Amino acid sequence: MNEFEDLLNSVSEVAPGDVVTAEVLTVDAGQANVAIAGTGVEGVLTLRELTNDREADINELVTVGETLELLVLRQVVGKDTDTVTYLVSKKRLEARKAWDKLVGREGEVVTVKATRAVKGGLSVEFEGLRGFIPASMIDTRFTRNTERFVGQEFEAKIKEVAPADNRFILSRRDVVEAAAVAARQEVFSKLTVGENVTGKVARITSFGAFIDLGGVDGLVHLTELSHERNVSPKAAVSVGEEVEVKVLAIDEEEGRVSLSLKATTPGPWDGVEQKLAAGDVIEGKVKRLTDFGAFVEVLPGIDGLVHISQISHKRVENPKDALTVGQDVTVKVLEVNAADERVSLSIKALEERPAQAEGEERAERRESRPRRPKRQEKRDFELPETQTGFSMADLFGDIEL
Repeated sequence: MNEFEDLLNSVSEVAPGDVVTAEVLTVDAGQANVAIAGTGVEGVLTLRELTNDREADINELVTVGETLELLVLRQVVGKDTDTVTYLVSKKRLEARKAWDKLVGREGEVVTVKATRAVKGGLSVEFEGLRGFIPASMIDTRFTRNTERFVGQEFEAKIKEVAPADNRFILSRRDVVEAAAVAARQEVFSKLTVGENVTGKVARITSFGAFIDLGGVDGLVHLTELSHERNVSPKAAVSVGEEVEVKVLAIDEEEGRVSLSLKATTPGPWDGVEQKLAAGDVIEGKVKRLTDFGAFVEVLPGIDGLVHISQISHKRVENPKDALTVGQDVTVKVLEVNAADERVSLSIKALEERPAQAEGEERAERRESRPRRPKRQEKRDFELPETQTGFSMADLFGDIEL
């Protein structure tokens, strides 16, 4: 009886909510039996109350003889015996301490681990405390595939702490945005208009490609991708590719950088005088037709103009009547103007001039000449006699000579 009374007295010293120190006696069957110091009673520490990781091995988390600080949850009395034990928890004690550390820390950045993807976001862990990151606060862009973050450790900003409601909300997006702002400022401080920089293709759109310069995405517009006309962005670059680009313009206030890929590569007009000269006869392909002539590609990226007057010796009303897009033609180079990026070509210069055409051309030249006014022929006119009713003698007959 005395021993039983002593046992009861010792048990009364332990109550739910107490923080106790206990020694691990055994580890078996997914739980650890512990001896609560100074009480003479034992406690049970299950894997569930040790960690949130359901796949963890309890033998790797605790060892026999180890001393732990635990939270007493409730009393457990054996059904067939008078044995009294207590259910204890290491996880909840750590959570309580974590709550105490978190109160008043809104706005601080802490390191968390994503434990699982849940509806509407991510479940994370911070010092044994479970937190939640809404999907809209995971990244700068809305994230649908939250599974890819599970198992990762990353920094997040504390947005709300409410221990009474067991609510702990964080934001990874705030940290990402702050880092992006800092990186953007650093990049802008180093960029200079006219210099060449290296970056990676971040994404491709219908109007160009965005290049990651290490914190700032610069745009290479469709017209600056290649010296070739109407090139597809996907044909010019690929996502992840490292490219050298030239800085065309910087707008730090708007966060925009204009870049050029073609400016870093030799253009088709570079050294064109060594490739083409007046009098050369070359093969080309009709690229496009206009009302005033046809543009023929004579070298990669170089289109020369065959004026409508140089298509044929015969009169051509519309280039479409004589040529078609894609047609292969032989042309003669009339002029090369590298400064203005202009090449003048002729098709009819390689054709024999028909006699009729020569006559027509002479007629056209005559018609085109300004006409001089006809000279008036000098003619002798006789003044008709005038019947005045008197003669000269009548006027001067009285005058003495």
